[in-house]
Amino acid sequence: MQAGNRPEPTVRPSSSRRSLREDDRAIEGLPIRLVIALVIGVVSLGIMLQILGGIDTFEGDTEVDVEFEAETLEAGSDEAESFSVFVVDEDGNEVPDATVVAVPGAARMDDALVEGTDDPDTDENEVEFDFEEVDLALPPDQHTGTVEFEIQPPTGTNWADDEPNEELLVTDS
Repeated sequence: MQAGNRPEPTVRPSSSRRSLREDDRAIEGLPIRLVIALVIGVVSLGIMLQILGGIDTFEGDTEVDVEFEAETLEAGSDEAESFSVFVVDEDGNEVPDATVVAVPGAARMDDALVEGTDDPDTDENEVEFDFEEVDLALPPDQHTGTVEFEIQPPTGTNWADDEPNEELLVTDS
């Protein structure tokens, strides 16, 4: 045989050198590829959620509100001389060092009352108002009214007063 008459051996590309673009196999390999991609995706998601779970939560401000020593207040009665209001957060915890402003709602008052929770004779979150100072009264021909409250939480805390606060019901005596 002469050197020129020898047939050329055919070279087949090995399967490890194939790229996805040149892959001409049918879908036999597709399900296993999808399963592998799905497993890797789920594991990656689990790792990311664990990382995010370790980060402190980004909580917003905690809303504050008022609670009253009694459900109603009689205008012109002796209890109007010293009426206690308590400042609490949405979980019922005491809020010390807050300033509370009582303003007229449907009841009439000569002026607003401003008191703080820094009185050493009361609880840390208690405010005592003397409604006789501002001549608390109901409008003519009305048997009920309200007093509204605004709260200034202590600075440098995550307490906020963004929502409307509970109103005190005032009745005639």
